[in-house]
Amino acid sequence: MAGYDPEKDKTLMEWKCEETGLMLSIHQYAGGEAKLQIGPRVLKKKDGTDRAPSKAGRLSMEDVMWIYDIIDEVKDELADLVGPE
Repeated sequence: MAGYDPEKDKTLMEWKCEETGLMLSIHQYAGGEAKLQIGPRVLKKKDGTDRAPSKAGRLSMEDVMWIYDIIDEVKDELADLVGPE
């Protein structure tokens, strides 16, 4: 069995919370089912450039409220990609 192939991993949609750096994204691997990923977190350096991505870790209330605000859009996008079950 072959290992992970980054060429087969596609990012279909992406959202980023500008305040906390948390990212949500929809990915699809090798034509499989589209799935939601929470994280990574991409914070800013003092000079305004992006730092290296880090694990999302524990979510703050600000993170939760941001997810709450966009969850219907995320759900609709994922449902369109997955199709009826």
